[in-house]
Amino acid sequence: MRDETKTSEKKIIAGQTAKILLDIKAVNFRPQEPYILTSGWASPVYIDCRWVISFLQERREIIKLSAQLLQSSINMGQVDMLAGGETAGIPYSSWLSEELSKPMLYVRKKPKGFGRNSQIEGNAKENSEVLLVEDLATDGGSKIMFVDALRNSGLVVNDIFVVFFYDAFPGAQESMAKAGVNLHFLANWWDVLDQAEKGSYFSDSDLVSVREFLKDPTEWSKENGGK
Repeated sequence: MRDETKTSEKKIIAGQTAKILLDIKAVNFRPQEPYILTSGWASPVYIDCRWVISFLQERREIIKLSAQLLQSSINMGQVDMLAGGETAGIPYSSWLSEELSKPMLYVRKKPKGFGRNSQIEGNAKENSEVLLVEDLATDGGSKIMFVDALRNSGLVVNDIFVVFFYDAFPGAQESMAKAGVNLHFLANWWDVLDQAEKGSYFSDSDLVSVREFLKDPTEWSKENGGK
């Protein structure tokens, strides 16, 4: 019964998050002119979680939903600190640090190259358990890079939180599992599509194209100039 309650809670959170992202126009559907993502995949959909920083009320709602999800999914009593990934993860980590009353670090993509040559910024105490916070995940590659950097600094990382997970391209969940981390997220593209179909956000033809993409993203990507 408890698992069913958690599943229901996650579904409600996902729907609320997806609607917020749609309402502030952080979501883009462009099937006729696909985006080529950093990972090399072609996609008819793109989400800009950095866009959220300019919308005060909406970002507060997203942070409250994030805290709610994390407190029901993770034993937050064992988490010592949050770490934001450079750059988009830093504001989310900062807001969540305040909401959850947890100290914060941030982790660079590479050492800064001068001064202390640090890759981890903040008072990183060895063996502290750290929750990595990022804005989104596609194939998970950059998340593992951050996890490795934190662990190489003597920190413990068991969980990653992102606001949005593409949950479409292969390999992401496998790479997370191989690295020994659990991925937690508020919403994915199926949640956005569900909310988009309930509202009047996009044309019917765009919605059909996005649904086709989500059914077979690998093939869709190949047919539209991606890897």
